[in-house]
Amino acid sequence: MASKKIVVEAANKELMKKILTRDAMERLSRVKISSPVIATQLESYLVHVYQNGQLDGKINDNKLKQILEVLTPKKETKIKRKRK
Repeated sequence: MASKKIVVEAANKELMKKILTRDAMERLSRVKISSPVIATQLESYLVHVYQNGQLDGKINDNKLKQILEVLTPKKETKIKRKRK
């Protein structure tokens, strides 16, 4: 079971090298460190898009940012003031 997971991770890593520019790969690695769940979602999305033939060339850093904005949940900041 563990060896299958390692093989899948290696295949995903090679695929990411094929479809992402260097800057986008660096951003993906930083996302993996800060938010592994979002990084996994992003990789799954990229594999899906690649397998369906919906990619036109490599994904650059700006395009990856746009994808991340869609995948990342928005946090609302509410400031409440208490009056005395």
